[in-house]
Amino acid sequence: MLTAPRSLVAELRSRGVADARADATTRAVYSSDASLYRVQPTAVVFPRHIDEVLTTLEVCRERGIPLTSRGAGTSLAGNAIGRGVVIDFSRHLNRVLELDAEARTAVVEPGAVHATLQKAALAQGLRFGPDPSTHTRCTVGGMIGNNACGSRALAYGRTADNVTHLEVVTGAGTRLCLGAEGTPPSPETDALRSLVDAELGTIRTELGRFGRQVSGYSLEHLLPERGFDLRRALVGSEGTLAVVLEAGIRLVTDAPHKTMVVLGFDTIGDAGDAVPAVLPFTPTACEGLDSRIVEVVRTRKGPQAVPELPGGAAWLFVEVSGEDALEVADRAARVSRIGAVRWSRIVTDPLQAAALWRIREDGGGLAGRSPAGAPAHAGWEDAAVPPERLGDYLRDFDELLLAHNLTGFPFGHFGDGCVHVRLDFPFQYDGGTAAFRSFLTDAAKLVAAYGGSLSGEHGDGRARSELLPYIYSPAALALFGKVKGIMDPDNVLNPGVLVDPEPLDANVRVAEAGPLRSGLAFGYRHDGGDFSQAVHRCTGVGQCRVANPDNRTVMCPSYAATREEKDSTRGRARALQEMINGSVTGGAKDGPPNWRAPEVHEALDLCLSCKGCASDCPTGIDMAAYKTEVLHQSYKGRLRPASHYSLGWLPRWARLASVAPRPVNFLTRLPGVRQLALRLAGVDRRRKIPAFAAQTFQDWFASRPASEAGAAEDRPQVLLWADTFTNYFSPETGQAAVRVLEAAGYRVRVPDRPVCCGLTWISTGQLDAARKILRSSVETLAGYAADGIPIVGLEPSCTGVLRADAVELVGPGAAPVAAATHTLAELLAKTPGYAPPSLSGTTVVAQPHCHHHAVMGWSPDAALLEGAGTTLRKLGGCCGLAGNFGVERGHYEVSVAVAGQQLLPAVHAAEPDAVVLADGYSCRTQLEDLTDRRGIHLAQLLDRAAGSRRR
Repeated sequence: MLTAPRSLVAELRSRGVADARADATTRAVYSSDASLYRVQPTAVVFPRHIDEVLTTLEVCRERGIPLTSRGAGTSLAGNAIGRGVVIDFSRHLNRVLELDAEARTAVVEPGAVHATLQKAALAQGLRFGPDPSTHTRCTVGGMIGNNACGSRALAYGRTADNVTHLEVVTGAGTRLCLGAEGTPPSPETDALRSLVDAELGTIRTELGRFGRQVSGYSLEHLLPERGFDLRRALVGSEGTLAVVLEAGIRLVTDAPHKTMVVLGFDTIGDAGDAVPAVLPFTPTACEGLDSRIVEVVRTRKGPQAVPELPGGAAWLFVEVSGEDALEVADRAARVSRIGAVRWSRIVTDPLQAAALWRIREDGGGLAGRSPAGAPAHAGWEDAAVPPERLGDYLRDFDELLLAHNLTGFPFGHFGDGCVHVRLDFPFQYDGGTAAFRSFLTDAAKLVAAYGGSLSGEHGDGRARSELLPYIYSPAALALFGKVKGIMDPDNVLNPGVLVDPEPLDANVRVAEAGPLRSGLAFGYRHDGGDFSQAVHRCTGVGQCRVANPDNRTVMCPSYAATREEKDSTRGRARALQEMINGSVTGGAKDGPPNWRAPEVHEALDLCLSCKGCASDCPTGIDMAAYKTEVLHQSYKGRLRPASHYSLGWLPRWARLASVAPRPVNFLTRLPGVRQLALRLAGVDRRRKIPAFAAQTFQDWFASRPASEAGAAEDRPQVLLWADTFTNYFSPETGQAAVRVLEAAGYRVRVPDRPVCCGLTWISTGQLDAARKILRSSVETLAGYAADGIPIVGLEPSCTGVLRADAVELVGPGAAPVAAATHTLAELLAKTPGYAPPSLSGTTVVAQPHCHHHAVMGWSPDAALLEGAGTTLRKLGGCCGLAGNFGVERGHYEVSVAVAGQQLLPAVHAAEPDAVVLADGYSCRTQLEDLTDRRGIHLAQLLDRAAGSRRR
């Protein structure tokens, strides 16, 4: 029986392990990785020094507590979770310790992120060869654990081929430094030598048969003819034999010239058939992709997100590279003409090539929905066969799917014979886990018939370890057990994986969570109205953990600021999943969820509701909606936090203040009144109370002389919707928009009465009120939409509500209004003959609002600005204010830290005459609070430029 969490943590801390945690929130968010499985740890340790790792192992050995090493938790096989102590190396032990450009080597801590190492290497003209699709967040230690490969293993090899030394501690507690010069003597290594000498026949005939044979232990490296290389043999052992403390890495030079060739085929099997014809051209990469993954991207992000592809229903993405540009071009041309190909395209534009490679990188998340629209899962996502047999294997695999009534679209490293796929296992039905077991068993038999490997780079973990008898003899399996017994005699390291495996259908997270459909406020139309299915969209690929200033996505801003797993989209999803199954967060498994569980609210507290995950997460998670649902369910019929009444009801207070804005502004600036008002409102004292406009936009518009209106009857009409922020706080934005639209040839109309989208009620979880407000507004706008009059929104967050949330809250009746609603740039892009005023010589630092990025997309704005001649620098990330989030008490420091990721450095570095473009009222407010710069709206920028031209 495991030690009580508090007792274990107390002992760890007493022996110098400073950051050991056993609170329910931490245990919830670390209960799963990117796999199907969930296992609650007893405690999680975040070591700051190697000594703390050694102490943790020592305590675990003394108490018989399992220990599992974890990097970014992007494992798809369930080999980064465990019942005892989970050590998260990524938080502190994440440095690149040395980089020797002359020797082409680096030394890293196990938690070093691949992209961090790569950035340091690229600065010296070098690179780390293996490049998994998770390279922006996976750790080198995790790559060592699974023997990761990535798309370019054809050129650079696997992780095992690129490790120069390993410093490890075995499960027996022996510390070893393993280098190319040989393996030092120790009780473990001496016993291993004797074992290998007795098992030469088994090792030579069953292991190391082809490059992607990753399943089991890679004991072929211990053969005498390979120099008994324990360093390489430990790579791919999934943390079951030793804990990595430090790694030496071989670096390589990247060829200066690269060309992408896309080959099109009728079927994925035909693409597999063509691989042997491609390999003689020594490609750097040869990746397979199914057309249905591409369609997911087109549907979610628009046709412009996918560069032109040749014909076909499946493609090979081939990269050829070399030192000579002409030779590379010639080789690319010859690849495009191989006999098996029907269609081809040579991609010469680096940006288009990068966009296509990004689709392939996101394959694991994009495949999270099956062709039938059902949730698709990992579990059988990593099989590999010899490349010359790939086409036949893929056709037989399709037949196997049909026989089991499953669907999915294969993709992966076809040049290596490695196939990834996610499948719609019927976990939502009785017998789902039995169907899962039945398929995996038959799939293992199929791979064995092709001489393949259950795993090609992800490891066997909890998903496939039980299936090893299908590809290995009893002698080989017994050999694995003997190796485990030598290196980890007490079975402390990651038990249940590889040796004495746990059943593959035990602890399946999705199967343990029932549906949750009743009493919900949102429709969850893409998830069958099921909140459980919605939060289980998170497959754990961990793209939300990308936290570097060069990142051009939005999610997840709070994780970038805190580096805490609970503050990532994935961590929040895990907490919600645990709430649904009732395990850690106090609910009952078969009863209603505990919406008020403190662990859930702690995980959601720092969610900015930026909606970045809705577009940037390849699985389409919408944590902003989930947070709103939790707040709604938690506070129904209960007293709410003060900020829900002050900030959540902001449109009401603004409407009242507009009756006498000057006295209100005077009072709220009196020191005593200001501080009292902030405290009562639940707002941080360091924030300002925004000034109400002396004249609302609606009053200004109504008072315009007819001679200024430019309202020729024959002009096309446009409805300019003045949201709360535009109407009461920044009417100058609406005024500029009127002039811009009239200059573009429109007759501008505004609604006869204020139209509110209910955003502030939505963000604070007051969804009954929000639905009522939004339904009324949709009814008001529906007539304009029915008449074919486009609706232009100026505040991105409010526009986003009409475009997305309205259909979820009000229902399909809001769809015509959603379709009629545009941003200013979108409408101008569709306006015949419109040409923006010249902005040549203007430098624009643009902070797209998060909701603009996530819901509408910012491409029309970028195209308009570039077409006008600006020098454009588009920022990623979030401004940090995010509506009510950044002004609420308890959020100020994180809000500023988020702004410090990209916005503040860019603004401080900008030239004095550069324009800071920020369409969001929140973004402009954050700038005003934290800098001496002011942001302006696109409408104001265009209006100023037109005014200058008129003068």
